[in-house]
Amino acid sequence: MRIRALVLIFSGLSTLLQAQAPVHDDQPFRVDVRVVQVDAQVLDKKTHHVRPSLKQEDFLLFEDNVPQKITNFSQDKLPLSVVLLFDLTDSVRPVLKSLAEGALEALQHLKPEDRVTVMVYAAAAQVIQPATTDRALAVAAIEKASRMESDEAAYFNEGIFQATEELSHSDSSTRRVIIWLTDDVPNIPSETELPARYRRSLKGALPHTQKQALEDLLRTGTVVCSLVKQSEESYDGEQRLMNKRAETMLHPPGEVNKYASATGGQVIEFKKKELKDKLAALIDDLRMRYSLAYHPSEPKPKGKYCNIKVKLAPETQRSLGKVVVEARQGYYR
Repeated sequence: MRIRALVLIFSGLSTLLQAQAPVHDDQPFRVDVRVVQVDAQVLDKKTHHVRPSLKQEDFLLFEDNVPQKITNFSQDKLPLSVVLLFDLTDSVRPVLKSLAEGALEALQHLKPEDRVTVMVYAAAAQVIQPATTDRALAVAAIEKASRMESDEAAYFNEGIFQATEELSHSDSSTRRVIIWLTDDVPNIPSETELPARYRRSLKGALPHTQKQALEDLLRTGTVVCSLVKQSEESYDGEQRLMNKRAETMLHPPGEVNKYASATGGQVIEFKKKELKDKLAALIDDLRMRYSLAYHPSEPKPKGKYCNIKVKLAPETQRSLGKVVVEARQGYYR
């Protein structure tokens, strides 16, 4: 009798559970767990010095003009995944030699867990040292890059695209950054008229466009910071302007500012002897950026571009005075 009673009890429980089961068994339950991470930096508008010690409540974050709730906030906690991307044009290679001499000192400004990749580019990019936490390996790669030569033109859109692809394999919990050393002169006629001799590294293919590189940067959440080599020549103002105009006629103007602006990075000019110190200071600034994360409040179709805007709360803005907030302009769902 006891066995029969137990059977009846379990049978009743089974029927009750079946009755409570969802009617639409063919529609699985889904929860949108998307988290969007945004790096932000607050700089003094005049000096461009970092304004530290801000808190979560000092920031306002918007997606497509809709306020978002900041769910995670930190500073200098998430590790960095950095690509050092070097231009191999004749004007930049001598600077690499001076950088190699002080590279170890500059890279000591990174945390032990930060990973560094070293790449060079002309018509295409090449990885000299895959991602590593070993600073000696990174320095050796910089020294190797300083000895490399190329007769190909430097095509920076392709270099940025390939560096971004390299970073796309890094841990998604890290903050992805390209530190790009260039003279900001892409010396080729155009994206669609690339001379055949410049296609050797690309195996005959056309290079990626600026539009494609920007889309890849925004999809991966990569920040681009540029160290731009200043001319060492001493021209007067009028002669410098004439040379710049002539240069622009021969070559399309550089877009380092566009890459930096879209991703929330910085553009820093330097002269040869300043490079080591400029790199160290840039690393310090990168480590002290604020990381803001949020869950988008509204569903959007896959692949849709969403605008991001980071602002300071009105009372914070008033207390800090004239400052600028650098953050990426958007992302793709």
